[in-house]
Amino acid sequence: MYDEYESKMKKTVEVLENSFATIRAGRANPSVLDQLKVDYYGTPTPINQIATVSNPDPRTLMIQPWDASSLGPIEKAIIASDLGINPANDGRFLRLVFPQPSEERRKELIKQVSKYAEEAKIAIRNIRRVTVEKYKAQKKTGEITEDDLADTEKDLQKLTDNYIKEVEKVAQRKESEIKEI
Repeated sequence: MYDEYESKMKKTVEVLENSFATIRAGRANPSVLDQLKVDYYGTPTPINQIATVSNPDPRTLMIQPWDASSLGPIEKAIIASDLGINPANDGRFLRLVFPQPSEERRKELIKQVSKYAEEAKIAIRNIRRVTVEKYKAQKKTGEITEDDLADTEKDLQKLTDNYIKEVEKVAQRKESEIKEI
């Protein structure tokens, strides 16, 4: 009965997990580059569509463009980003070395995790609010009874609480990953 709303809430958690994957937490993870776009012949293009990104060791990413002329634009995009890493350019590859984060940087990352988690919780609550309004409108038109509306609100609240707990679990997992670095 609530499959549509549950799938929206599930999608919110998935988006949160994808957002967490882009947070640079000390280990080199190619997904930190997913949000970056490179000006490739006038078109904003994701790095993974114009280069091979490899992970030779836990703290290093290697970027090898398929077209050597795109090395410069990739380097500029990385420098202009909020990654805080300067790539080493050897003419064929870009090497990104991820330093061990300082205590201050860890605190910033944890704040970022909390912010993303709070945004996800708000999105889940908004799904519940919109859904309840929809059912209240159905009650006004006589499509459902007062008891049906009360049951629906109770069920939606349980669903919302479950997904809020899921968001908190995902956020705690990411925070502990950051603290372990």
